[in-house]
Amino acid sequence: MTSDHSQPTADAHPPRQRRSVLRAITVTVVVTALVVGAAAFSAGRLSTLTDATPDTTSAEAGFARDMQEHHNQGVELALIVRDRTDDAPVRLLAYDIATTQAKQSGQMSGWLAVWGLPQFAPEPSMTWMTRPGLSGTTHDSSHSASAGASHVAGEPMPGLATPAQIAALTAASGVEAERQFLVIMIAHHRGAIEMADAVLDRSTNATVQAFATSVVLSQESEIELMTGMLAERS
Repeated sequence: MTSDHSQPTADAHPPRQRRSVLRAITVTVVVTALVVGAAAFSAGRLSTLTDATPDTTSAEAGFARDMQEHHNQGVELALIVRDRTDDAPVRLLAYDIATTQAKQSGQMSGWLAVWGLPQFAPEPSMTWMTRPGLSGTTHDSSHSASAGASHVAGEPMPGLATPAQIAALTAASGVEAERQFLVIMIAHHRGAIEMADAVLDRSTNATVQAFATSVVLSQESEIELMTGMLAERS
């Protein structure tokens, strides 16, 4: 990376401010690890006692397949920005997102293997979100905007970055890459929370419930952090 890109980032964030942001990110990383670890532990104990094996068109299986794809893109975006900035807080955040989401993607692949289900869906992506939940709500295109987000089976997942956004991020560097990454990743996290909320309303599986709850808690925390980081770069 050339010095003309790294200098604006350093000038924009004095040492004291950078240390404060780094501490905030470190706290978020630790909290995320604790939440995910606690959820995995409780799920491992409860699921062996009460859970039936999901079928291949279940909300659990659909969530596992689609959230893997969503998380894998999160890893891709994080690795892109790590190569395009020297800013320590952004690089630490990107590392945490890449490692956490890669691990969680592997967990969901493991669920499908344990359940004896194929990794590839027998129906369009996000179909499970268009079916009524336990509360009677759906997320399809006929669902009223006042009652929740709408979605059409087979369309891109909520918050998924477009090819144009990925290309623009890849072409950027320095503070501009940081801004683009934060904008994209805030939307990406919000989409993941929407998916996690949807499966929470469609599953009583202890493993899936604990995992989805951890996604909501950890990504809400990161959205708050990234919103502040984006404001500092506006």
